[in-house]
Amino acid sequence: MKELLLKRKSRFIFYILACFIPVLDNTLVNLVMSMIIGSIQVGTMENFIRICFISLGVTVLGAVMYIVSRFMRISFMRDTLLDVRLLAFDKILNSSYKEFSKKSKDSYISNLINDINIFESNFFLQLINVIFRGGVYVVSLTIIGFLDIKFAIGAFVISIILFFISKSFESKTVKLQEEVSEYNENFAIEMSNTFNGLEILKLNNIEDRFLSKALKSITGLERKKFEFNIYTDSQRRIMEFLGFGFLIGSMVYLSTLLGKGMSLTKVTFMVQLANGCIWNVTSILPLFNQLKSSAKIYDKITKSNEDDSVYIQKEKEFTFKNEIEVKNLYFEYEGKDILKDTSFKIEKGKKYLLKGTSGAGKSTLIKLLSMIYDDYKGEITVDGIDYREIKESSLNDKVSFIYQDVFLFEDTIYNNIALYKSYDEGKIQEAANKAGLDNLLQKKENGIHEMLMENGKNLSGGERQRISIARAIVKDCEILFVDEGTSSLDEELGRKVEETILSLDCTVIAISHRHYEGITEKYDHVLEIKNNQINEYNSNEYFMEVAI
Repeated sequence: MKELLLKRKSRFIFYILACFIPVLDNTLVNLVMSMIIGSIQVGTMENFIRICFISLGVTVLGAVMYIVSRFMRISFMRDTLLDVRLLAFDKILNSSYKEFSKKSKDSYISNLINDINIFESNFFLQLINVIFRGGVYVVSLTIIGFLDIKFAIGAFVISIILFFISKSFESKTVKLQEEVSEYNENFAIEMSNTFNGLEILKLNNIEDRFLSKALKSITGLERKKFEFNIYTDSQRRIMEFLGFGFLIGSMVYLSTLLGKGMSLTKVTFMVQLANGCIWNVTSILPLFNQLKSSAKIYDKITKSNEDDSVYIQKEKEFTFKNEIEVKNLYFEYEGKDILKDTSFKIEKGKKYLLKGTSGAGKSTLIKLLSMIYDDYKGEITVDGIDYREIKESSLNDKVSFIYQDVFLFEDTIYNNIALYKSYDEGKIQEAANKAGLDNLLQKKENGIHEMLMENGKNLSGGERQRISIARAIVKDCEILFVDEGTSSLDEELGRKVEETILSLDCTVIAISHRHYEGITEKYDHVLEIKNNQINEYNSNEYFMEVAI
């Protein structure tokens, strides 16, 4: 949190000064109120009129100071909140696949929406109040010290006692705020499951069951919010009750000073200052607890959970000129052995087809070769460099993926191919044509700038796959990973897509259960996973044996 606020150090100092402006206004208002009450003791109309003019001037000055204070604060708040959003988004995008997959995607959406809204609505509101009330407390106690040192010492001692009482509420406040965040995440996941499976729910007439489940989730969330609000409000009430006790004692003490000849203006001003001390310290401490709970939310959505100490420092670039070599590879997933002491090589520019029964580990092997999994035993090297020493982002710049289920953004065909990178439009168009999208683009009114519906609902399966192929072409990738890229296509489209994939000038590592006669044989090698081992075959020999 400290680094967030000090990122713009000079503007943060400016922000604190802006929060102190209302402290000056509050002190002047207290003084004027004391003078108005003290005018009763003076008893002259001339004095009363003079004080009324002073009051009017202070009121106008206060309005001006409020506007100035707000303008001084608002730009810092806006830019800092934008930083929080970017940090939260950056944490998600830059987390490893292993770390990312520990949570549901909907929980990340909850982090980006609900948690940031909690932080936005709570943090700066509490920070302003903490600075303002802390400023009023310090200024009030200082002025009291000049007017009556004994009274000032008594107020300070009481405030210390109140501080330790409030401190006892801190851990519970933070815990409740974190629980609200967790309930928000669970609610987001429940709603996403309901909406994603709405068609199935309707077809099976089980909407009521899920409606009941959703209502239970909503009720739990609102109950947890209510518990947090009640607890924080109870803190405030307890502190106010204790503060009221001090105020009664202050009134008794100050009434004795009035009897000893102190002016009514001075006594009233001291009462106002005593209010400034106690009421602000009783309210600032619960606010400080809420501020800490907001800081916990900030850490949750922006700080990485990965323990970097267990990893080798990844500083090397991915450079693939000759071969990727796998030696004595062991890998298990959820307690099940997938690969055992297996070795093979991937040569640059060659086309490899992965074969094996369902669950044999074909998709797992792609994830190992693309650095998605790194908790394996053995070695994976590229031109002699250990995978564990290579920056993941460096490899990602050199590879592309084609999956059975292609994800498309609700955006133009152009942006779905370019993936928001600044390619020349001619290059995008060329990639689209090579991928066989020319017929599609001719039908669209806006051509390559045609908007797609959510996840490309207005495209056929073959058109969606061709967009993913265009992505690989425009990226000039060195390695293309394909995981059942044609399984959902008809025979004719499947053949065309497979032929396009094999014509690309890159290394291809593909999984496919389908055999397209005259095309599938064009793979250079077949890697068959059987009994936790990987056996390599020349493609022609493999398919000849299968045919026999």
